[in-house]
This record gives sequence, structure tokens and C-alpha cells, in this order.
Amino acid sequence: MKKFLTAILFAPLLALAAGPELHLDRAPDKANDKAALQNGAKIFVNYCLNCHSASYMRYNRLSDIGLNEAQIKDNLLFTADKVGEPMMIAMQRADAKVWFGAAPPDLSVIARARASEFGSGADWLYTYLRTFYRDDSRPSGWNNVVFENVGMPHVLWDLQGDQIMGEDHKLKLAKPGKLKPQEYDAMVGDLVAYLKYMGEPVAEFRKQLGVIVLIFLAVIFVFAYALKREYWKDIH
Repeated sequence: MKKFLTAILFAPLLALAAGPELHLDRAPDKANDKAALQNGAKIFVNYCLNCHSASYMRYNRLSDIGLNEAQIKDNLLFTADKVGEPMMIAMQRADAKVWFGAAPPDLSVIARARASEFGSGADWLYTYLRTFYRDDSRPSGWNNVVFENVGMPHVLWDLQGDQIMGEDHKLKLAKPGKLKPQEYDAMVGDLVAYLKYMGEPVAEFRKQLGVIVLIFLAVIFVFAYALKREYWKDIH
């Protein structure tokens, strides 16, 4: 009986361990590259915001990555009237479910959500956006290496080109896109950096503030220890 209960308890873990290991490519770190974040915002608005909303992100937060209000209005404000509005879309979830089989998820915190599943949301997104391939068996005509049977079509196909899955189970570029592979990877790196930033716009400030607090506490500790020695010197 004990063996039976143990087998039931650890069966999910054994099944997970027996499954194929998901290889994720390392996403470039562009958290402090404002030019890359601005380019990522442009790509997001032009290619992603048609179907995916970012309801926790307001347009005016883009000022944090170096854009002024005029630049936001002239180049990025396509789905709202004011820069203080969130990044919403006109498509209704009910319609999206009929057209795509499932409503496209809100991308406000997609990098953080994938991080909770795979350890690095940026790496998952970076690999995902680079591993679409043609699959005639799918309704959209596309499939993905890290998200098998994905419902989303490859919206960046004109930039990357058409990839096919070879007999050796490796992706091959059958038809080049507008960008060279290195250029496409760099562009995806910018988009992923923006998606990661959007999940926590104050992340870099939080990290910098944390360092300042630790330095402050270290200095205070020195004075507190000296004061303690002075108070207790007659006893010790």
C-alpha cells in the first residue's frame, strides 16, 4: 500500500522528468538600452497591439524609456486618444475566441508569467518568437518549437521569412524575409526587452534603490556597532 501511494505521489514528477527538455536561447540583456526599448515599443505597437492588449501599461509610461509626449502621440498612439490611456485593443474577446480558437492574452506581464513557468520569461519569449515554422496541418499554417500547436500565427514572418522543420528536427530558413537572421534576432531582442520592461517598468529603479539601501545599512551598521562598543565598554 505504501509503495502504491508513493507511486501516485511522485508520478507527476517522474512524468515531468521523463519529458523532453525544453532548450531556451539566452535573450540579450537590453534593460538599460533605451534605444532598444524604444524600438521594442515600436515593434510591439505595430505588430502585437493589433490582437494583444497591454491593459496594465499606459502610453505615458513610455517617457521612462526616453520618449516625450509628442513622440508618443506622433508615432505610437494608434489605439487611444490620450497618452494617459492604457494600451487597449478594439477587438472583443468573444470575437477573438471565434476567430483564433482562444482570445489572445493580455501581454502586460507576459514576461513575468513565463518566468514563473520556465525560470526566464525573457529567454522563453526570445526563443518563442524565433522558432515559428510552416505547418500545413495547423489552422494558421504555423507551428512553434517551444509552444507546440500554438494558435497564434507568425505575425513577424515577413521580417524573418519562412522556416521549415527538417527531417533532422532542426529549423531551416526556406524563404528569407526582409531582415537577415542576425538582424531579425536583434529586433526580437529589442521586442523582448520591451515586454520585460512592460511587466515591471520600475524594475531597474528598484534594483538601484536596493543597492543604495544596502550601502546605507552597511554604513549605519558601522556607526551602530561603534556606539554599542562605547556603551558597553565598561562592562566588557
